[in-house]
Amino acid sequence: MKMKSLIAVLLLAGTLAMGQKVKSKAEGEAVNAVLTATTPDQRIAAADNLLSKYKDTAFKSVALQMAGESYAQKGDGPNAIVYGDRAIEADPKNFQALLLVSSQLARMTKEFDLDKDEKLKRANKLANDAVAAISTAEKPNPQLTDEQWTGIKKDLTSEAHETLGMIAAVDKKWGAAITEYKAAIDASASPAYTAMVRLMSVYNNDKKYDDASALADKVIAAGAPDNLKKIAQDEKARAAKGKGQ
Repeated sequence: MKMKSLIAVLLLAGTLAMGQKVKSKAEGEAVNAVLTATTPDQRIAAADNLLSKYKDTAFKSVALQMAGESYAQKGDGPNAIVYGDRAIEADPKNFQALLLVSSQLARMTKEFDLDKDEKLKRANKLANDAVAAISTAEKPNPQLTDEQWTGIKKDLTSEAHETLGMIAAVDKKWGAAITEYKAAIDASASPAYTAMVRLMSVYNNDKKYDDASALADKVIAAGAPDNLKKIAQDEKARAAKGKGQ
């Protein structure tokens, strides 16, 4: 997940909403408490406070989405989906919320879930809805340069394709997963290391051991976080074992 891009979009969109649409000083303070919260629990509490006092606030969808992201940070997928769904209900084009719910569904759905097909179908629709919404989204703050906004949109589009790859992988549709992970890597304005790690795992699952090993070498040599380099090393070892080396 490209959290820096997500946070940038959220804060900029929030600032615009607060500056143009907040109806009172007190509401503005409640909105600012959501934006300036420093922990997931603080942000969730601030969002709940805002929405309990100002049910029709123009900031409703973004506040719900930010609370959902905070639940995701806490590892609480079910509540992340609940808040994300409420954000989508308030604004069907909130692409952050679409990405949130689709990615959480993809992460939480397992191969033998009785409702697997239903959940994956919905995740797939939401991810594609996010791609469409991102493509037509207007720059949320005039202080952003066109180049910066284009880069943010690329990273968000990359995240959507990564989610589509995860959905395909749950269904063991390795070819589709490879296509989507490659699209995530190509679309991203910044290095899509998580998509690369997921791609090398799919390569191994699809017995494309040379491709897995080559991609692992690329991630290990790059500036990826240490935890992802460790996964890359493990996938490289798995590829070698698969080839009988």
